[in-house]
Amino acid sequence: MIGESHANQMTGSNHTKGPRIVKLAPSILSADFARLGEQVAEAEQAGADRIHIDVMDGHFVPNLSMGAPIVQSLRRVTRLPLEIHLMITDPDFFLDEFVEAGSDSFLVHWEGNANLHRTVQRIKALGKRPGVVINPATPAAVLEEILSDVEQVLIMTVNPGFGHQHFISTTVPKIRRVRQMIDQMKSRCDVEVDGGIDAETAPLAVAAGANVLVAGTAIFGDNDKVAVAMDRLRASIKQGENNPIE
Repeated sequence: MIGESHANQMTGSNHTKGPRIVKLAPSILSADFARLGEQVAEAEQAGADRIHIDVMDGHFVPNLSMGAPIVQSLRRVTRLPLEIHLMITDPDFFLDEFVEAGSDSFLVHWEGNANLHRTVQRIKALGKRPGVVINPATPAAVLEEILSDVEQVLIMTVNPGFGHQHFISTTVPKIRRVRQMIDQMKSRCDVEVDGGIDAETAPLAVAAGANVLVAGTAIFGDNDKVAVAMDRLRASIKQGENNPIE
């Protein structure tokens, strides 16, 4: 499967001295679906590190979005890793079909999952990269018992379910706490943020310790070319890299 050979690209070394390499994960939730393949190809050519795909079931979050057929279609047009954010009530029931479609990693929510450890172990058994997500009101402390089992933590900086939302600034201290937890473990776990990420908020997230930024509207949501939008975001990221929050 095309994306599997690129899984190693997603395991970047985060516990290193000096500035962390910050990765961009364009979210197709804000893309123009009439030209989705074209825009994903543009993002790949512009140096995107992975493609973020939001899956919503109308139960876990008040919205419906794409399913495995979208993943299957994108697998044919990009060699980038496909990262699946499962905002759904029963993620275990859908893992197999998303794996068959070409997914490389899964992000599952701590909220509402009574058997998170089992879900994470199942993702590993399927040969995919596991990650856990926490919502804005969920404290970083809930990660303590699962952190050693995952390869990335996604901190929602908006309430999940919709694009075009404003960054919740009170999540910044939580990003910092999660980064500290990971560094204390000497883990290579990614700290990813999702929600309201643009040229103004990206430096805040990076300065707090995030090394993966999910961005939808800032990349796909205006009239600029995707490459121009990504360059603008990268330029802003340097501010956060040069001004880490202690």
